Order: sequence, then C-alpha cells, then structure tokens
Amino acid sequence: MGIFKRMADVFRANINDMISKAEDPKKMLEQIIIDMDEKLIEAKKEVAGAIADEKRLYAQMQEQKELADKWEKRAALALEKGDEPLAVEALKRKKESAGMAADYEANWTKQKEVSDSLKLSIQGLQDKIEEAKRKKNLLIARQKRAEAQQKIQSTMSKLSDTSAFDSFGRMEEKVKQ
Repeated sequence: MGIFKRMADVFRANINDMISKAEDPKKMLEQIIIDMDEKLIEAKKEVAGAIADEKRLYAQMQEQKELADKWEKRAALALEKGDEPLAVEALKRKKESAGMAADYEANWTKQKEVSDSLKLSIQGLQDKIEEAKRKKNLLIARQKRAEAQQKIQSTMSKLSDTSAFDSFGRMEEKVKQ
C-alpha cells in the first residue's frame, strides 16, 4: 500500500510542477481581469432589473394616487348633485386606491433603497477592477524586469566561467609564440 501512495504523491508533485511552470503570470492576470469584467456585466444586468422594478413600482404608486384623486372628485361631484349613495361608493373606492398607493409607496421605498445600494456596490466593483488593471500592468512590468535580470545573471555566470578565459589566455600565448 505504501508504494502506491508514494507513486501517487510523486505523480501529483510532478503534475503540480508542470502546471506551475506552465502558468504565465501575464496570461493569468489578463484572464482574471476578463473574469472580473464578465462579473461586472452580470452585476450591472441585475442592477438594471432592480431599477426597472423600482420604476414600475413608482409608476403604479402614482397611478393609484391619481385614481384616488379622481374618486375624491367624483364623490364631491356626487354630493353636489345630491346623490349620497354614489358619493359613499366613490369614497370607498378612493380609500381602496389610497391604500393601494400607500402599499406601492412602501414597496417602492424599499426597492429604491435596494437599487441605490446596488448602484454603490457596482461603483465599488468598478473601482476595484480599475485598480486591478493598474496592478496587473505593474506586475507584468515587474515580471519582465525579473526575467531580464535572470537572463543577465545567466549570461554573466556563463562569462564568469574561467575555462573560457583560460582558453582565451592559452590562445593568446600561442599567438605570442
């Protein structure tokens, strides 16, 4: 049993090493930014839906308020004409419309708070994405600088190899002879 576990550990270690070597920080950072932008688009769609609901509730609230005003005017007109039962019925309808308007107003107020909160969240998310884009450019520049330094170090270590200089010295002696 122990040998199979060790083989599995070696296999996983080699796979992880290959994945680590294959990871290009520039490509990974760009993919992360693309993913963030996609999430932002999804969030904006959700906020747009919330705003549409808010506007719909506001329109329904206004409609019920106007309807309540119409019923009140009808009740006053019915009283002027001396039709008390019609005035009472109009006042009942006014009360129903006013109640519905109050319900819509309460729902609209809550929905407006939610919409405003979501708008602020979207703005915060956009700010974070912009910051990530700036950091991405800095990280890519650092990576390029590190790669250049690594190449310089590699070249310098090859030049500091004394065997090349020794060979050069021997050739110089041969030429002198």
